[in-house]
Amino acid sequence: MTTGNTLQAILAAVLVSTLTAGCGATWRGVKTDTEKAVENTGGGLETMDVKAALIADGRVDSANINVDTSASTKTVVLKGSVPTAEMRAVAEAIARDQAKGYTIDNKLTIVPKP
Repeated sequence: MTTGNTLQAILAAVLVSTLTAGCGATWRGVKTDTEKAVENTGGGLETMDVKAALIADGRVDSANINVDTSASTKTVVLKGSVPTAEMRAVAEAIARDQAKGYTIDNKLTIVPKP
């Protein structure tokens, strides 16, 4: 093998190993991105279900309620305010009913209407 051929063989081997490593990294990246998208979609669906149920329920003034969901920790967080302690409890019960298997973190504050 001549020096030129040896150099070409080495460069070809380096190129192949670089491309192979790149494909592996790309595959891992795609897998991670897909897992995150599935998590966000799952959490988004729970968020929409809980918020829709709060809006539909006439017992709760949901105008100032924000719903956040984490599918990875299986947690629904209620933030914002409601006028009464009863509405706070009802909002939590609705969230619990809509997001079965999720922990409900009720951070709603009570702010009476003037």
